[in-house]
Amino acid sequence: MFFWIIATVCAFYIKGLCGFANTLVFTSILSFGAANINISPVELVLGYPTNLIISWKERKSIDRKIFIPLSVMVIVGSLAGVAFLKKADITVVKIIFGVLVILVGLEMFFREAAGKKGKQSKILLTVIGLLSGFLCGLYGVGALLGAYIGRTTDDAKAFRANICMVFIIENTFRIILYSIYGIITPDSLKRALLLAPFMLVGLLAGMLSAKRIDDKIVKKIVIVMLIISGIALILTNIVK
Repeated sequence: MFFWIIATVCAFYIKGLCGFANTLVFTSILSFGAANINISPVELVLGYPTNLIISWKERKSIDRKIFIPLSVMVIVGSLAGVAFLKKADITVVKIIFGVLVILVGLEMFFREAAGKKGKQSKILLTVIGLLSGFLCGLYGVGALLGAYIGRTTDDAKAFRANICMVFIIENTFRIILYSIYGIITPDSLKRALLLAPFMLVGLLAGMLSAKRIDDKIVKKIVIVMLIISGIALILTNIVK
């Protein structure tokens, strides 16, 4: 239980600070000693209220033009996934997406370093949006989602608000699916309940840190987390 507590505090500190990447941190810490089938439902149940809390706190920065189209893409990606996974090598697809996430993260890093604030390419945004919805819908990975919203928002508050709105819709859909297929069990609910106080500690600490850290630094942290997400996506599918 000790490692579950550590994973919870660390994951939701990052969630409070950046608005995403909690799944990456939580899974990375626990994957050495627990099966993913036991990790995912606990993280999903713990993460759902954090999206509600952050979205409410940053509600003034919510933009329907950003989160609604992406939410639709995520749901479509989830529905399309069943047919797609029957025909494709999941490992290869995840590695390709990992490389893409790294490239997008690096591009964002160099663009920020150069101070470029020009108009975004609508075609590029559409491509990233479609791929982000597909990736998040199929595998529950929000890295490209972060890349898309990072390009369409001007500050950390807007980033957190809109990415959490997408996660609320995606999480609701996934909770229903997990319940139907019996992935969410009484044991996973009990574990999530025991970890809830530690989730709140991590989340509040992250949100307080976000208030004190300069927006530019938070944005750089978001970009670094994107790159790390891509690397983790590749490594977890190569080292098996």
